[in-house]
Amino acid sequence: MEMFVEQGASRRDCEMKIAEKYKRPFHIWSEKKVRIGGFWGLFAKDGVEVEFYFSPIVNKTFQTGIPVSYQGGDYYPRQRQYTGEQVTRNAAIDFEEEKKRVLAAAGKDMSEIQAAKENAQQQILDSLNEIKEKMEITGRKEEHPAIVQARQLLKQNDFSEKYIDEMIERLRRELPLDSLDDFDLVQDKLLEWIGESISIYRQVNQKRGKAMVLIGPTGVGKTTTIAKLAAIFGIGNSERQAISVRMITIDGLRIGARAQLESYGNIMQIPVSYMDNKLELKKEIALHSADTDLFLVDTIGKSPKDLAKLGEMNELLAGCGKDAEIHLVLSASTKTSDIEVILRQFEPFNYCSVLLTKMDETSHIGNVISALAEKGKPVSYITDGQKVPNDIKKATVIRFLINLDDFKIDREKMEKRFPCGEADQFHWS
Repeated sequence: MEMFVEQGASRRDCEMKIAEKYKRPFHIWSEKKVRIGGFWGLFAKDGVEVEFYFSPIVNKTFQTGIPVSYQGGDYYPRQRQYTGEQVTRNAAIDFEEEKKRVLAAAGKDMSEIQAAKENAQQQILDSLNEIKEKMEITGRKEEHPAIVQARQLLKQNDFSEKYIDEMIERLRRELPLDSLDDFDLVQDKLLEWIGESISIYRQVNQKRGKAMVLIGPTGVGKTTTIAKLAAIFGIGNSERQAISVRMITIDGLRIGARAQLESYGNIMQIPVSYMDNKLELKKEIALHSADTDLFLVDTIGKSPKDLAKLGEMNELLAGCGKDAEIHLVLSASTKTSDIEVILRQFEPFNYCSVLLTKMDETSHIGNVISALAEKGKPVSYITDGQKVPNDIKKATVIRFLINLDDFKIDREKMEKRFPCGEADQFHWS
């Protein structure tokens, strides 16, 4: 007698499968509980495995696929209760429902597994950070007090972590251990190295008909700065001769921007014009270049995130000519991360320097010094108030150093180290 095996969700399920598959009388010999289904051994469900053999009794009705009934140990077809088509359809429905249950369970379990995995990863990261902090604390305990104090002083002035690390490493590398006991000497060295990291823009080729263009984000003070520069160069005084200046604005969107510049122009008797496209701007400069020493161009404030608008403005400013001197206006109160974004996003304008405004509105300028040093960008002018034209100055290393908080500065010594000379004077030859 040959034995066969079938598995199903229940004994009844096994009987249905055997009846549908073989369409002949059979006899269940034994049954046992088993785990069936799942993925790679996961999510298996309880089921039944039966061992059976076929009865020699043959019934034609059975061969239609109609489910069986038990008679004297054998299984025979019931009287027309189901058709073979119904059995197949019911089996398909059962399969789909089972599939949905398995997938739902798998999704739930996989979510739990993923959550557990992420939790484990976070615990590992937390442990590593804790170890790192302990190592840093241990390392700092071994540092010389002057090194610790120097780090705190730099942090207090909002220098970036990268900049601070480089300065501290230079102290360790270049100063003898016994020199660290003299903190005045340590401060002098820090000030000297900070000064060396500040680049000052030197104007060259100030030929007649050249344009100076101010670009930058909204609200940094471009229009007021244009007016200050116009007064400095266009009015003159006993120390410098006035030159011929014209102001141009392309800011036709901001309410009052054009009117504000025209008001300044009327007071100073300096002509002001408005252009809104590259061709008109080019014509305006060409028309007046013979009798104008300096064109001062005010632009629309743009978000550094609006790359499309920045591109449009860059195309318009091409009308100023290839010799145009473009300065990126940046507020000293801008946080470090935003400074880095602004410097990067305005790079396509190929600006020659940074013009720093609102120095009077911040007590810490380490963020600016750090960002400009890391990008290698020079500074041209500094503004520290709203008065026209008083509150604008040529950028110098000393003006940055004296704005550092809690540093003891030997100004005479620093001025010898970083002399200003004529570089601090406004002139346009």
